[in-house]
Amino acid sequence: MSEIAANLEEVYRRLTAAAQRVGRQPESVTLVAVTKSHPLEVIIEAYQAGLRHFGENRVDEWQTKIPAFTAWLHDHGQRDRVRWHYIGHIQSRQVGPVLGLNPSLLHSVDSVALAQRLDRLAQRDHLPPVEILLQCNVSGEESKSGFNLQRWQTDAPQVQRFSAAVKQIAALEKVKIAGLMTMAPYSDEPDDSRPVFRSLAGLRTRLETEIPQVKWQHLSMGMTNDFEIGIEEGATLVRVGRALFGEREY
Repeated sequence: MSEIAANLEEVYRRLTAAAQRVGRQPESVTLVAVTKSHPLEVIIEAYQAGLRHFGENRVDEWQTKIPAFTAWLHDHGQRDRVRWHYIGHIQSRQVGPVLGLNPSLLHSVDSVALAQRLDRLAQRDHLPPVEILLQCNVSGEESKSGFNLQRWQTDAPQVQRFSAAVKQIAALEKVKIAGLMTMAPYSDEPDDSRPVFRSLAGLRTRLETEIPQVKWQHLSMGMTNDFEIGIEEGATLVRVGRALFGEREY
């Protein structure tokens, strides 16, 4: 068994245990393998170990790795569908390159303006609809991107502004909201992330009632240090890199 395969087995063990602790089916959680800064060979080995969802956060790597990996799949007669998740911040000038590689899910849409640009370029280039998650800063950490929602439970104007933004985005033709994403402040104590993840789950519950026309399918929350807490609080997507691949190369 390769090192990555052994790591994957351990991550799935932890994922399963976390889901079962709160009465969830492990299959309700999708593991997104974060391969940023790792070479093509690592992605191939991860694929051979059984992974099918991969996350990248740098456009230059995204543009290089996806075509190379697609060519490897073709050359080796592999037909299993691989789903690519873009998990990094998207600058306006990066929208075209990101869309051009047909992402399965964009985790980090953090403004109406960005969603509108995604919609315009997708229409212009006759691309299929793109599924997105709305990145929400519910922790208030200044270094984190996302819609400003750290006081959504007590600040009515704040949540009203966000609801208005959601409705604007939901009206777009080529952009489909699939849920919410957040990042908790890093801590050596995984349980420190729990209030952040619980807040995002509560926000989704509110939105399901207020804006039922949106498919609030996903909560993307939890990384290597806290993905089990994310699962316990309702995550459907966890973004794991170091626990699978070790420290990044750069």
